[in-house]
Amino acid sequence: MAEFIPLWLFAGVCVCLLFGYPVAFSLGGTALIFAAVGSLVGTFDGVFLEALPNRLFGIIGNETLIAVPLFVLMGVLLEKSKLAERLLDSMAMLFGSLRGGLGISVILVGMLLAASTGIVGATVVTMGMISLPTMLRRGYDPSLAAGTICATGTLGQIIPPSIALVLLGDVMSNAFQKAQLEMGIFSPKTISVGDLFVGALIPGLILVSLYIVYVIAVAWLQPHKAPAVPRDELRSGSDEPLALQLIKGLVPPLLLIFAVLGSILSGVATPTEAAGVGALGAAILAWVSGKLSLPTLKDAVYSTTKVTSMVFMILIGASLFSLVFRGFGGEELIQDFFSQLPGGVVGAMIVVMLLMFFLGFILDFIEITFVVVPIVAPVLLAMGLDPVWLGIMMAINLQTSFLTPPFGFALFYLRGVAPPELKTQAIYKGVLPFILIQVFVLLMLSIWPELVTWLPEQVYAD
Repeated sequence: MAEFIPLWLFAGVCVCLLFGYPVAFSLGGTALIFAAVGSLVGTFDGVFLEALPNRLFGIIGNETLIAVPLFVLMGVLLEKSKLAERLLDSMAMLFGSLRGGLGISVILVGMLLAASTGIVGATVVTMGMISLPTMLRRGYDPSLAAGTICATGTLGQIIPPSIALVLLGDVMSNAFQKAQLEMGIFSPKTISVGDLFVGALIPGLILVSLYIVYVIAVAWLQPHKAPAVPRDELRSGSDEPLALQLIKGLVPPLLLIFAVLGSILSGVATPTEAAGVGALGAAILAWVSGKLSLPTLKDAVYSTTKVTSMVFMILIGASLFSLVFRGFGGEELIQDFFSQLPGGVVGAMIVVMLLMFFLGFILDFIEITFVVVPIVAPVLLAMGLDPVWLGIMMAINLQTSFLTPPFGFALFYLRGVAPPELKTQAIYKGVLPFILIQVFVLLMLSIWPELVTWLPEQVYAD
């Protein structure tokens, strides 16, 4: 019975979360209670907790994680500068007169916004507030409009520079080194957040392309669901030429994205340094647009501090949880379980992906990244899986989970800003085709892992 205590520990955390307790304190508090009881009955060695101070010092001194507040600040400043509104107006003028053109505009703007902010909730809410009323007013099918916005909003999970990839890259790097040491490789290779950024580019572009193909197919097969908008109605009311309006709407975000990603891909800057470039660039864009005032800057810094504090508190709670989990023999239990699964590494991968998919209904990507990935990733990597491929598969899997009814986070985000006349059933119906697209992409990456691994090998080739 004692060997199953790690499973009870995990179940205890889930119960606390269901009762509504904060994630960080559910992780840390449950772990401490189990550790105290285990010490009293002799099933837990308190020596494991002596490693906690070093863990906490390592978290605070981790240079990679400095990218988190910088990317959050970049996203908040872009939101304050109303960049998304101008961008959507520009794209709508460019594509709106075509069948499905408004849907294509939303997908492209969502992609650029995801690349600019890297936060799933922020992208879904922003696109829902800006584009959903317009799409419904222009006669778009409510399900198609809601599904398009939810799906493009979750691109913030996979389109770099994504905060999810920053956190996942840091955890995956530690797991990869640990797996190699367990295999007797004492000069371990390393992977970086930059590797995940580059590896995510092709899968992210495939997802966007398939979204657009789907919207075009619906528009041509069922024109009433995605009608064209007369060009005269797309005018923004400005006397400026269309070309100038497009330049003003498109160039600033594209320059920012190229500055961030280009500095990483060219090797000029690390992801953390590129995050600083992005935050400075976002501040300049907000200042040029006339939206950067002292109250705005104060709100942006406050929001950034709040999100960053949440991330680091969860990371501290997850570190305590992982120490107690290891102290109860949880790692050995997981290794034994995976080794006995039929199908070897394929069976283990399927089980992990299903586990993470269902956990995505109740946990955000931060909790799953800090709690689940450190437990399962070393075992999978020791079986010979590529760390970059594994990280991207996990990211897209969680992205699919956030879209899946009835618990997907993206659905709740859109429901919160959608007009009352948009039925919840319409949102659920609208996301189903996009879920199938993402499952199809997961299958593609499983069959052709080179779609993930080829570009990092070319960019970082010696």
